[in-house]
Amino acid sequence: MSESDHEAGDIRHAYSRLDKATAPTMHLLAIDTTCERCSVGLDRTGAPPILLSETIGRGHAEKLLPMVADVMGAAPLSFGELGRIAVTTGPGSFTGLRVGIAAARGLALVLGCSLVGVGTLDALAERARILTGPRPVLATLAARRAEVYYQLFDRLGVPMTDPRIGPATDVVPLVTADTVVAGSGAASVIAEAGATSPVAHADTAPEIGAVMRLARTAPVPPEAPAPLYLRPPDAKPQGAATLAG
Repeated sequence: MSESDHEAGDIRHAYSRLDKATAPTMHLLAIDTTCERCSVGLDRTGAPPILLSETIGRGHAEKLLPMVADVMGAAPLSFGELGRIAVTTGPGSFTGLRVGIAAARGLALVLGCSLVGVGTLDALAERARILTGPRPVLATLAARRAEVYYQLFDRLGVPMTDPRIGPATDVVPLVTADTVVAGSGAASVIAEAGATSPVAHADTAPEIGAVMRLARTAPVPPEAPAPLYLRPPDAKPQGAATLAG
């Protein structure tokens, strides 16, 4: 069974637990290019979601729009029928963030539909709750320079801290017996803490199904989503266009 098949099963089960009154009726397109995967998901009203995810490392700009076209064609659904677009906003790859957010902004502008952003760590935490139930989650993502992106959420997904970056030693005080640790930084954090906290998953990128689940009920912000950078890029892109605010 493929990565997308596993994810589709998890997200279908998660959606079955949603209070229908809190899930707006709309077709939703979700995009994630924050990390090593390029992922697109289509949440169709009254039909199973369509999920497409490839681990590519880099090259999101070349992969993303063809994947969007593939997902829409598989529905089949016209772009004009979309009611909302969602995109992950980071933390993550500097270039990947810009690719996904620029594409999402452009599509939303042309289609006149709503646009929402979902944090990378929020999605990792949501994936943990899908797998383990409502528990406090410490979402982590391995970063360069032996650092970790991290954020603590309560059992309902409400952030208890801001997204942060630092060495694993900085994260240790947030590790408790009641907390589930999730994401690619989990092993280093638990090793540093000397703890036995359960690990929900060690995903290196958000699952697009979890992104869709959060995006469906997310409030539309007054301004378009912007990349969340917790530190400067390792290399400055040459001739990169500045994202419109």
